[in-house]
Amino acid sequence: MASDWIGCLVSIHCGPTLGVYQGEVSSIDQSSQTISLRHPFHNGVKCTVPEVTFSAMDIKDLKILEIRKSTSEVPKQNGPDSRSTLTPQGGRKDKGGAALGNSAPLTVLNKTEPKTQEEGVSPVPAYSKSYGERHMDMAAQNKGFRRRHNSWSSSCRGPNQATPKKNGLKNGGLMKNKDDECFGDGMEDVPDEDFDFEGNLALFDKAAVFSQIESSERRGNGARSRGTPGEQTPSRYRHDENILEAKPVVYRQITVPQNETKEYSTDSGLVVPSISFELHKRLIAAAESHGLSLERRLEMTGVCASQMALTLLGGPNRLTPKNVHQRPTVALLCGPHVQGAQGISCGRHLANHEVEVILFLPNFVKMLEAITSELALFGKTGGKLVSNVKDLPETPVDLVINCLDSHENGFLREQPWYKAAADWANQNRAPVLSIDPPVSGQAHAVEAKWSLSLGLPLPVSEDAGRVYLCDIGIPRQVFQEVGIKYHSPFGCKFVIPLHSE
Repeated sequence: MASDWIGCLVSIHCGPTLGVYQGEVSSIDQSSQTISLRHPFHNGVKCTVPEVTFSAMDIKDLKILEIRKSTSEVPKQNGPDSRSTLTPQGGRKDKGGAALGNSAPLTVLNKTEPKTQEEGVSPVPAYSKSYGERHMDMAAQNKGFRRRHNSWSSSCRGPNQATPKKNGLKNGGLMKNKDDECFGDGMEDVPDEDFDFEGNLALFDKAAVFSQIESSERRGNGARSRGTPGEQTPSRYRHDENILEAKPVVYRQITVPQNETKEYSTDSGLVVPSISFELHKRLIAAAESHGLSLERRLEMTGVCASQMALTLLGGPNRLTPKNVHQRPTVALLCGPHVQGAQGISCGRHLANHEVEVILFLPNFVKMLEAITSELALFGKTGGKLVSNVKDLPETPVDLVINCLDSHENGFLREQPWYKAAADWANQNRAPVLSIDPPVSGQAHAVEAKWSLSLGLPLPVSEDAGRVYLCDIGIPRQVFQEVGIKYHSPFGCKFVIPLHSE
């Protein structure tokens, strides 16, 4: 009879649009195929209307939560966990029997009557256990399913609905019954078995995939394929590389009329040939005829040589205001010629940058005018000038700059002051920088670690150390006048390293 189910607490699932309703069955009309609930809850929230009526066409599933009447009124079943099913029209069928109705069956659990309401308890129908807890307990017993922590609760909550609070006193009021966050459905969709990660990983042929990646990276000079296997892909570029198509790079941009045996190359691969001393003299003479005087060349050489020396001394790591107590010491060994004047100019710029400079220059009755003018400027820097090797430091200095040698006056090597200065430099154990060293035909009395050539390098010997090249400001057309096809290899610098071919 339909009246047997009046007063039961049920859960009606009306699909994703209408949602899930829970409440107490107030009436069942078999003729109109409707069922009414009093004190209804919609998706876990109490409805504002006292009663809701549903048509059998809207009901997707109906489940009994509590049987409010005596269990004797319900058909007896075998065992405490036995079930009978009820159609939305009130029809009933036994386990294994035929249904008396034509709609979806409803699960009915044989439970004892709920406890009567106690004092201080809200009159709203109370559930001994929420539907979510009850259903999960059944799943754990029947299927061995491990409960997850309310992962489905957020999808069942309305957009403006807050999480239901736990039981407790509010301003000394009555205690409220405890409900779950929601009474959501869909627990049947949870898989009974854990996902087989090892089995699915075995389906992935990792060796074949990595082999394909490596072959695509080797294709086209390291270009990686990003599309179909036959697709033409561009090469990879550096962050500072121009991607626009340009003319092929010409690395031999400097050609000389007389091919010397020694050639150098820059860091970027440009070829820099060496020139003979005779061609070097012609180039300097052509530059002087156009106004590039000796004073200008001395200044450019001094600036470039001092910049290189400051870098060798440690640069910004050494020359800082916090490191004043450890000023670097440089010993300058100069001869009475143009190369010596270049060294004095370098010493003046070093002294201006807070470097302690000790200048050695032998006494001569008559000096070159360039040396006299450079010495006058050097005297204003506070640097130390000595003419005897005994006045040079006995302890090692930070750097020795060698300007003793001349390209033309080879007889100076036999002078006692020259030999004494060369012996001191070799025994001081400090690194040596040679400025404008002589050609390879002349022996080097002082073994250098670095050498600085001017304009274009001369074919120096291996004793000159690593060769650097500085720009002294000779224009391109001046090179062309002496038969040299010239394009500047310096780029953005004034001093560049050269590598032997």
